[in-house]
Amino acid sequence: MQEDLHHGVRLRFGIFELDLRAGELRKHGLRIRIQEQPFQVLALLLEHSGDVVTREELQKKLWPADTFVDFDHGLNKAISKIREALSDSVESPRFVETVARRGYRFLAEVKVVDIAPARSPEFATLSHPVAEAGDSGGLAGTPAVPKRFLSSLTWKVSAFVLLLLVVSLSA
Repeated sequence: MQEDLHHGVRLRFGIFELDLRAGELRKHGLRIRIQEQPFQVLALLLEHSGDVVTREELQKKLWPADTFVDFDHGLNKAISKIREALSDSVESPRFVETVARRGYRFLAEVKVVDIAPARSPEFATLSHPVAEAGDSGGLAGTPAVPKRFLSSLTWKVSAFVLLLLVVSLSA
């Protein structure tokens, strides 16, 4: 992965997505609560996916030199919170592996989803999967419209038509 990711990037790994701009972790599109420090540790691990990120690197990048905290406790707690959010385990990790006396490695494949400009709030929570070449009715490379959006749009159009009908009948 790139050394310096842009803040507008969304990263996908497995069923999860990390939105660096919004500061959100999502599972199947649903937001998962994660505190700021674990979020930053996760972002750094994703940025160096497959490589060992040492405890010293994490300390330099995420805990300023003038901060007086128990770094080891803080980092261990952050990794624990990440594992909890990802339903990962220490014994058989799928995402975050502990490399004894060195640091941590992110194991899963990480894909850059997009580097999109800010969208309107209605569309900000929707993911836009790319249609496969074999999909019927869709062109390869065009965004597929989520079913949730279609049902919402159908409801809005129906309400508008009903409102027009009521206004025209009363006039």
